[in-house]
Amino acid sequence: MPFHPKPSAFALMLCLLCASALGAAPHRLVLSSGDCRDAELNGQSKAFYDALRARPEQRVLSAPEFAERLFPASSRSFEDLQRQLDAAQDQFYEGRNARAAQLLDDALRDIRRLPPGEPRWKLFAHAQLLHGLNLRALGKTKDSDAAFLQVLRLQPKYQLDPDQYAPSIRQAFEKLRRDLARTPKVKLSLKSTLPTSDVYLEGLGVGQTPLTLELPAGAYELTMVKGDVVSFPRQVQAQGADTPLLVDLAYEGSVTAAPFPCLSAADGNEERTWSHAVRLGGTLGVEEVIVVRLERPSSGPKWFAATVLNVDGGQKLREGGFKTQGLDAPGEALSALVDFVTTGRSPSSLVVMNSANGKAPWDAGSARGTGADLTAPNLVSEADGSSGAASPRSGLRTASYVAVGAGVAALGGAGVVRLLAQKDLNGLEDRRAANGGQLVSSDTQAVALRDSLVGKSNLLTGLLVGGGAAVVTGAVLYLVSSPAKPAPVTLGVTADGTGAAASVSGTF
Repeated sequence: MPFHPKPSAFALMLCLLCASALGAAPHRLVLSSGDCRDAELNGQSKAFYDALRARPEQRVLSAPEFAERLFPASSRSFEDLQRQLDAAQDQFYEGRNARAAQLLDDALRDIRRLPPGEPRWKLFAHAQLLHGLNLRALGKTKDSDAAFLQVLRLQPKYQLDPDQYAPSIRQAFEKLRRDLARTPKVKLSLKSTLPTSDVYLEGLGVGQTPLTLELPAGAYELTMVKGDVVSFPRQVQAQGADTPLLVDLAYEGSVTAAPFPCLSAADGNEERTWSHAVRLGGTLGVEEVIVVRLERPSSGPKWFAATVLNVDGGQKLREGGFKTQGLDAPGEALSALVDFVTTGRSPSSLVVMNSANGKAPWDAGSARGTGADLTAPNLVSEADGSSGAASPRSGLRTASYVAVGAGVAALGGAGVVRLLAQKDLNGLEDRRAANGGQLVSSDTQAVALRDSLVGKSNLLTGLLVGGGAAVVTGAVLYLVSSPAKPAPVTLGVTADGTGAAASVSGTF
């Protein structure tokens, strides 16, 4: 009889502890930031990623997984897939329908991964039409119609070649076209953060944003392109009366997968980079994103820095870096940086963000690092997220906003008063006409209208003068405060013979 020893309580506890330890490690993504074509940045980022991934307790999203999730690419070229379609067509004509269906399904999976454009659409349409023929030969009429509709729903005027398709097939195709024309359509309203972006559905170019299409309800693969910038491919469910969709192409186009996962950050806006990194981490389902980059201050040494961001809370957990030169990162410093970002420990060879003034040693004008850990995480925001002390002129900046706001409110009130005064003026003109073109003092209604008009005129003058003075005062205070980054404020004032209007917009 075979002997099956029972595991001891100690062994069971050890297994549970190991499982808990493995489960406790957060799922991480390593992402470089900066010039994504920089060979030095890519090399050192890859070295950091390899050092982190080599730790047995770490769960790190691999670079191939990153590329597969965001930018699935075909493993075969257009020519290879065309040859496979030709082979499937030969199998169909020879009556090997099961083999033809297998080749077509396999080809369609890779065709959907090709870059969008006319060559891809031609392959897609050819594959779907051949699929429809083959399915009809197998007696699967509904599946055959569904394959034909994949072409007709995007090109309702598509014509079958009489030399390639039998009359019965062409008749069935025409019937599907007529039925599709009577089918209720869904509006697909598409916008992009980059204007006039090219829109592709299933690889077919259908126009530029902003774009509204009327399509049969169903799922469509959508890609937007603006020059070299390409969005993530996505499945869009067109349903209901209207399906609106806004694609943040500026963000999605800043993400690249090769030669290493990277966020392009040419403008140096750190807060936007952190925000995009957190957003990307949420898309990929990781718990933490480690953003690595090369910092090149105007003076002093070059640094390789890493920032750990918590995806759920959008918080900066810690940030560290070390001095570097040349294309290769020092192995000891790289290992110390990995220790720091995963455990929070600060080895002597690693310089971390200075918690005293909120600045890292590679920031311009900051003191060299002290090796102290971050004690308070910083929330990631699109707005200015500085955690340092308030600017000594922030009071003037606040006062400028208040003054501009009060001025705009006064100007807006002047516009309202002007409209109300027009109503009194019209009434007074009516009374004048009723009295033979003259104002009679015995006409109590005319006198009341005149007094009301005089009062509104005085109020209008006061609002215009006061509002204008407040706006000018706010503008002067704004210029005097001299911020490091101008606040995005837009002020508009218009006036004509019928009224006045004022508007203010911005982020405060």
